[in-house]
Amino acid sequence: MSSLLFGPGSPKPSHVYSRGDFDLESGNLRKSRKSRSSVSSFVRMMKSIGSKVSNFYKLHPFVVFITSLIFGMVILIVLSVYESSFRVMKNHKDDFNFASDSYPMKDLHNLVMVAGHSIYTSNTCGKFDSEDSWFLEPYQKHPGQASTFVAHIKKGVEIAGQDESTLLLFSGGETRKEAGPRSEAQSYWTVADANGWFGKQNSVRSRALTEEHARDSFENLLFSVCRFRELTGRYPKNITVVSYDFKKERFSDLHRAAIRFPKERFFFFGTPVTADSREAAIRGEALVMAQFQVDPYGCIGSLHYKRLKRDPFHRSVSYPTGCSELKDLFSYCGTAPYPGILPWGEQLHIQLHSSQ
Repeated sequence: MSSLLFGPGSPKPSHVYSRGDFDLESGNLRKSRKSRSSVSSFVRMMKSIGSKVSNFYKLHPFVVFITSLIFGMVILIVLSVYESSFRVMKNHKDDFNFASDSYPMKDLHNLVMVAGHSIYTSNTCGKFDSEDSWFLEPYQKHPGQASTFVAHIKKGVEIAGQDESTLLLFSGGETRKEAGPRSEAQSYWTVADANGWFGKQNSVRSRALTEEHARDSFENLLFSVCRFRELTGRYPKNITVVSYDFKKERFSDLHRAAIRFPKERFFFFGTPVTADSREAAIRGEALVMAQFQVDPYGCIGSLHYKRLKRDPFHRSVSYPTGCSELKDLFSYCGTAPYPGILPWGEQLHIQLHSSQ
């Protein structure tokens, strides 16, 4: 009998009543009891909470208002802190990525800056010594004036050629409306290139670039330091300035002191003006020196107005984007030296690369 009831060939049990319980006494199918919906329970709970909050608000409206205000302020503070942290992390990430990339001049450590004084306007090369090839202000119109510009360029190339770890920068912006959108810096670079870098093309040309925003001598220095940082990833160990000899005190004492660069690491090479213009140049320099002594950062009065006048095309200055460590120095305006920490002072030297 067991083989007939439970053998391999016996029929499989029916699932007709699998969805409920079968009542053997009545012969009817009992439906399963449905469980309470968790969603409806949650809705009832929220309604209950809402009702309690509403009743509490009716009894204590001021307390609810203050509590809501405090809660909202806490949320805003938390979101603000989170946003600030996110921006800081993003900036650090960007700085790291930028620092990880290869700077075009990362192996250079010293700066030679040639300050621009005019713009080359000739459409042909070979007339660099001719005053007609340059845009000259009335006080610059003297025989031999153009040769003094070439002398600056040549001196800068010579100095840079003596040290392979030197970056040569020609500095000067688009300062003259009548000359068109041409910069002093690009003019000097073009003259050097057309002259074959005065016999040092192979050693200097690849290390010579431009700073094309400066509008006066102070910006020549400060902007070139920032430009050096953009190109090398560090600040210059030594700075050499090339300009007219009568401007030595202005650069070496006033401008250098304004950015508090170490005196023992700052050098100046000056070339003479023409004999006819020397007396007037010295008188003019005395006036400019007096202005910078009162306003060392050139941010007020006549020096500030002069900068505005020397920006006829409203060029946007990118600095200090490429030298964030100098952000506060760039925005500083005072009669006393800038009081903040600088990368080259107090033994603090920004160095983004391990190589020296």
